[in-house]
Amino acid sequence: MAMHTSHPVSALPTAPARETTGHLLLRAWCVLLLVLALGGVGLVHTVGPAVTAVIVAASAVVSAIVWLVVRPPLAVRRLPWIAAGYLVWATASLAWSAWPAASVLTLLLLWITTFQGLFVGAVLTWRDVVRAIASAAKWVVGLSLLFEIAVALIVRGPLLPGFAAPTAGADPVAPWSDGALLTGGRIQGIYGDADLLAAVMLVAIIVFGVRLAVGAPRRALLIVWIAVAGFLFVRAASITAVIAAAFVALVLGTVLVMRTAKRPGERTRWYLLYAAIGLGGAAALWFGRDTIFEMLGRGADLTGREGIWADVLTRADQHPFIGWGFSTPWITTEPLIDGWIVDQGQIVAQAHGMWLDAYLQLGGVGVALLALVYLAYLWRSWFFAVDRPRWDLRADRPHSPLTLLPTLVGALLVVQGLTDSGPLLLWGWMFVVLFGAKIKQTPLVGVGPSEQSISIERGELQRPAP
Repeated sequence: MAMHTSHPVSALPTAPARETTGHLLLRAWCVLLLVLALGGVGLVHTVGPAVTAVIVAASAVVSAIVWLVVRPPLAVRRLPWIAAGYLVWATASLAWSAWPAASVLTLLLLWITTFQGLFVGAVLTWRDVVRAIASAAKWVVGLSLLFEIAVALIVRGPLLPGFAAPTAGADPVAPWSDGALLTGGRIQGIYGDADLLAAVMLVAIIVFGVRLAVGAPRRALLIVWIAVAGFLFVRAASITAVIAAAFVALVLGTVLVMRTAKRPGERTRWYLLYAAIGLGGAAALWFGRDTIFEMLGRGADLTGREGIWADVLTRADQHPFIGWGFSTPWITTEPLIDGWIVDQGQIVAQAHGMWLDAYLQLGGVGVALLALVYLAYLWRSWFFAVDRPRWDLRADRPHSPLTLLPTLVGALLVVQGLTDSGPLLLWGWMFVVLFGAKIKQTPLVGVGPSEQSISIERGELQRPAP
């Protein structure tokens, strides 16, 4: 009779641990939510704002039900209460809003985006959060490339939202895509906006790079995805995104240098050096913008943005303390917005600057609250990235590449917010809430109640560190 012992030679082989079906479905749902956040503009162009609103509202209901079923651990004291203050002030603006209908609609979107960010951060571990964002990024990268290929090969010209063809002989004012993939022009992807496409492609490059650094499987495919996202980023030809990429690279270099510090105070000299580099670069960009932007094929007024800023500032100064009422984005059918600012034949739907947009809508109080939100987020994400993980007397644990993602995304949002209002809604705001709450709830990767679920990485079972 055969005998088996616990000796490695004779012990029966055991199958590797695998994730439960429930956990796989949960992460798949979070991936869908992130796709809606990253590619929401493309969904509007595809099915229209009414159907998109129904989908977004339904997703919030499903997430609420899943939250009640899963009941993830949540420390109420560690919620992002500063962001909640901004939400409360934005909601309070209904009392004096000059466009109450628009405020109700956009506030609903803001609250849902906030809730979904909290949901994803609460039900997934840090590893799963990064994996889910990477999966969502693959969807929007792939869809953008396939969309541009289809328009270039089949339509062979501009395509309007809703897959409509422009009127013969007419020059479309706001095409979904110019069909310029094969002709060398700027492309817009599923977003209908080259700047938005470039920003999301930069997010994709960041998260794919983090996945590579953490040792994720199928590295060759990740490199291919980085190449595709990089191609779309270059073809979008967004000056703001290029500047953001340079700033992200600077922040990455700074973090990696800071991680080498071994003595208290050693980081100070590096802070001073990188601050000087950052301020010097910003000054050179501002004072030399005429030459730089002309070399890059852009006007020194940032493609008309200075004129938009002047008009917005003039109106915002009429209600400097409380603003005109929340509406992000602007609803162009509102009488006060319709025909107010027209750029290249198109009604402008944002201030092209999140700080100016916040000032217009919520006044100085809103700007102060938003500044506190970003200050708290950047502060926590920075030390989350540079400090060694420590929960006992041991101080030599290695840094995790996963901790780079929040601070690099924060660097991108800071630069994007200078000339775009994107960080105030959809994926920009969702990431601020998601990462900000996750860092407060679980400041150590793999440690803490919300990190107790099992995940698979590189074929091995990943359990929380003791």
